[in-house]
Amino acid sequence: MSGQPSSVDQSDRIVPINLRQSGRTPTELLISTRVRKSPYWHLSHAAGCWRATVYNRVYHPRGYVRPEHGGAAAEHEALTKHVTLWNVAVERQIRVAGPDAERFVDYVITRDATRIEPMRARYVILCNEKGGILNDPVLLRLSVDEFWFSLADSDLLYWLQGVNVGMRMDVAIDEIDVCPLQIQGPKSLALMADLVGGRIRDIPYYGLLEAEIAGCAVVVSQSGFSGEKGYEIFLRDATLHAETLWHAVLEAGRAHELAVIAPGHQRRIQAGILSWGQDIDHETAPFQCNLAYQVPRKKAGDYIGRAALERMRAEIAAGRPPFRMVMVGMTLGGKPIDDYAPDFWLVSDAGGGDPIGYLTSPWYSPELGCNIALGRVPVGRSAVGAELRVWLPDEYASRPGQPDRAQVCEVPFRPSVNPSARELAHARGEDAAD
Repeated sequence: MSGQPSSVDQSDRIVPINLRQSGRTPTELLISTRVRKSPYWHLSHAAGCWRATVYNRVYHPRGYVRPEHGGAAAEHEALTKHVTLWNVAVERQIRVAGPDAERFVDYVITRDATRIEPMRARYVILCNEKGGILNDPVLLRLSVDEFWFSLADSDLLYWLQGVNVGMRMDVAIDEIDVCPLQIQGPKSLALMADLVGGRIRDIPYYGLLEAEIAGCAVVVSQSGFSGEKGYEIFLRDATLHAETLWHAVLEAGRAHELAVIAPGHQRRIQAGILSWGQDIDHETAPFQCNLAYQVPRKKAGDYIGRAALERMRAEIAAGRPPFRMVMVGMTLGGKPIDDYAPDFWLVSDAGGGDPIGYLTSPWYSPELGCNIALGRVPVGRSAVGAELRVWLPDEYASRPGQPDRAQVCEVPFRPSVNPSARELAHARGEDAAD
């Protein structure tokens, strides 16, 4: 499958997803001043980072264990059996602060910001006027009048500042010198207790804690991008204190078999956690990707995209969804997929004819003993149990040039050890069934 397939109907998009099958095309990553180096960049390099990408215009480590020493599988084992440290400074922090902070935040997110208490966080989405997802950050509420957006991979700062040009609310909207690290894995609580004390045991999922580590001021959140037990450490004045925090975590981690790894995408796929820019984008509606619970029916205040989202919900209820493709989970045949996919691999009907969809996030799950993936297929092919075929590259295909079996399945593939954002929303009465 080479070239650009014309048979995947993307007529509901303005800019179709590029489905050209270019394969692995190794090039050297140019390190220059056009892209930001985080305060932890040199520390990641010293820890063995051998490859990187760019996320939020910041260099982002994406591999520490080289393939000949186990590669991503070894990093996955460390994450699921011990505890790991991730450099996620690419999650740039945008602060909205001032007397109108709650009112402004409530207007730009779909969920009800008034129900987020100080020292709590939530997974949220922001949509444009068409109902497309602009970003799906974790939103931290530090106080009555201060919020931090911990960003996924899109330039939200300029959007928020632009929105307020028209709204003229009494808020300051700026990026701040705060850079997070993630501590993820079953031993994360024990490590965090060594770093900040027993108070960490009392914070709930998405709870926040002000603390110090090695004299550095931090905000700790019980959250993460893995599906394992985990925490995020948000370092204040990060450009000054990055080395101190990093080395303090490494030192405390020795007793817990800490490993420095890249974000655990095998595990996040298992947990059904979406990656903005890979699984969703600004032309994706929440109803296409299992985020309908983020669109409440009874939110008191208006918000950007509300009219479009409510119209979509009515069209779906009437059996006329305004989109062709939806996100599903799939189990796949083929040889174990052991690295990031360089292309959106194509999906066909059970007969193996022309492509009708594509995978967005495939990987091998050692716990399930098969390849799994998130992907987009037509609405009419999205029912659990639907039989499909997937065109894997020769390195993973059971037979080169032939499609492998795929089947739509429930997501998550393997539950998170934490309550999901959907479950938390239901528990608070915030979901779309309101």
